[in-house]
Amino acid sequence: MKAFISLFCFILITGTSLQAQQNSFKVIPLGVKGGSDESNLSSYMLAPQKSNNYICLDAGTLYSGIRKAISNGVFHQPIDTILRNNIRAYLISHGHLDHIAGMVLNSPDDSHKNIYGTSSTIEILKNKYFTWESWANFADQGEKPTLNKYHYIILDTLQETAIDHTDMYVTAFTLSHGNPYKSTAFLVRHDSAYILYLGDTGADEIEKSDKLQLLWQHITPLIQAKKLKGIFIEVSFPNEQPDNQLFGHLTPKWLMTELNSLSELTGKNALKNFPIAITHIKPIGTNERKIKQQLSASNNLQLKILYPKQGILMKF
Repeated sequence: MKAFISLFCFILITGTSLQAQQNSFKVIPLGVKGGSDESNLSSYMLAPQKSNNYICLDAGTLYSGIRKAISNGVFHQPIDTILRNNIRAYLISHGHLDHIAGMVLNSPDDSHKNIYGTSSTIEILKNKYFTWESWANFADQGEKPTLNKYHYIILDTLQETAIDHTDMYVTAFTLSHGNPYKSTAFLVRHDSAYILYLGDTGADEIEKSDKLQLLWQHITPLIQAKKLKGIFIEVSFPNEQPDNQLFGHLTPKWLMTELNSLSELTGKNALKNFPIAITHIKPIGTNERKIKQQLSASNNLQLKILYPKQGILMKF
């Protein structure tokens, strides 16, 4: 009888664990760096664990990242099939070139889909990139003639919006990226599971802002309830970078300052082994080695610090 009860408990626990996994996510980094290498710029495909309908969180690199994912066995279809059929929408955090170049360059071969962003981001795309002087207008608004391949959807901050042709929803939050310039954080939901992706951002203290503190307040209940599966957040420079030359970015010191502020809201133990994926490292000199060393040395919260690799599948 004891053996039967033990087996029953094991099956029950295993079944519960498997059910929880159904609400988790898979992420395929198409680009992870913060500059210099144009073949590896910020871009992350995201989908629920059992879906092949992805969104692309930023789109600095597409083609090279998909090719790398194919070579790693993540995909088995041709590049153009993944681009046209599996990426169902773009969520663009801000209008800087290293976050949109792949989308612009691949637009002639892309399929019809939506581009989601705040009004300021959409205005930059409309007036600076998808124009006939700089490229061609593949969108359905802006300079005439419009080719009507992409449809702009403006996200109202703090309001959840369904992402068409997927089973996901997104809530946008404003970030400060070299005040007064703006970026965006995307809180993506599938069923009761969430994942948080931040575009470029500076620390509140440096930016003279409260944008990160407001974001931390919003996600605290999700962390405490174990509904938030992970955070993607940038660290562009090592600590040696002077504060007056951060240009709206984070260092290990400032990331840990912000995450300690988050831990004051969640309780320290809530962040133990919590996945933090580091994005947007500037691949200059020994930056990457220094950033990893400094983050490891200052990880007083015992976070699970991850370093996405181009074309390597991640699960949350």
